[in-house]
Amino acid sequence: MEVKAAAKYVRISPQKVRKLVDAVKGKPVEDGLNLLKFMPQKAASIVEKTIRSAVANADQIPDIDVDSLVILNITADQGPTLKRFKARARGRGTRILKRTSHITVILSEG
Repeated sequence: MEVKAAAKYVRISPQKVRKLVDAVKGKPVEDGLNLLKFMPQKAASIVEKTIRSAVANADQIPDIDVDSLVILNITADQGPTLKRFKARARGRGTRILKRTSHITVILSEG
């Protein structure tokens, strides 16, 4: 049985999250959490929190053994972009794109 959790509108670029997502995809949950704990990136704590949320969701279902869960799929999709501007020389302005992410975790018994 599959269990799902999502973190939406997270204020970090999906490009930065995808680097970490590839490292934990397909691993057992315990191994993935241990790997993320020692990564220095900001996205590591966000992905770890989302995985823990999925484990808590699985704990609510009586048929599932939480110790045997595997990260079946984990994706980092692009959310809406906040558009800002920065003042530059000679009265100009340049765009700054503050990107957001939607992180989805799917766990299954493995």
